[in-house]
Amino acid sequence: MSYEPGSTQCRGLIAAKDNLLSAMNSLNKIENIDHIQLKLKEIYRELDEIHEGRKIIENEL
Repeated sequence: MSYEPGSTQCRGLIAAKDNLLSAMNSLNKIENIDHIQLKLKEIYRELDEIHEGRKIIENEL
């Protein structure tokens, strides 16, 4: 990952997003869990929005 985290909050968000990606990849071959994959993707998107907001705040400091 090319982005260098600037705070513990950013590092936590990056770790959470990476873990979700890993979970989604692990579940990729399991049948009949599309509903779970959709929930994980939505959580990932929400974390990503929070992370983008944190980056903006930290760049202003």
